[in-house]
Amino acid sequence: MIIKNKTIVADDWTVLRLNEQESAENVTVAEGKVIVPLQVWLQQRDALQQRAEIGVWLASAERPEDLKGDIHKFSVIAVDFPKFSDGRGYSIAYNLRARLGYAGELRAIGDVLRDQLFYMQRVGFDAFATRPDRNIEDALKGLTDFSEVYQTSFDQKLPLFRRVQRKGNPVVDMANE
Repeated sequence: MIIKNKTIVADDWTVLRLNEQESAENVTVAEGKVIVPLQVWLQQRDALQQRAEIGVWLASAERPEDLKGDIHKFSVIAVDFPKFSDGRGYSIAYNLRARLGYAGELRAIGDVLRDQLFYMQRVGFDAFATRPDRNIEDALKGLTDFSEVYQTSFDQKLPLFRRVQRKGNPVVDMANE
């Protein structure tokens, strides 16, 4: 089960993780909906691009720009969070959405906890594979922990002080000035 578009749904994708004996060049990618590591995609691109149901995941140290020419081929891109405190995945997600224009499913995988979900959705994630040892129904509530945001991000282009009209001060749209 995963959270997708603020709903708990069955996960019909398999995430391929390499073990120590496998390499990106020679690992066999099973049939069906598979999310492969970026390095597998880069090494086996010619064979994998023929498949309709293929996704890719990026490790926190990898750059989304490596997918620039292929980004439209994926219906799902995942970003791995190797540990709760590693925040590099937030930047990867923001760059995929805002700079590279990715419009498909953007999934957080790995050490994904309830406390992160609200902030993850702010940078463009719309699907979350939470840790299996945690309650997914409780994690879903994390998407609505806050009713308002102050800062700009992918999901809100204007800061709060530009969205709120105070008595005597009209709302000013700085983007049009």
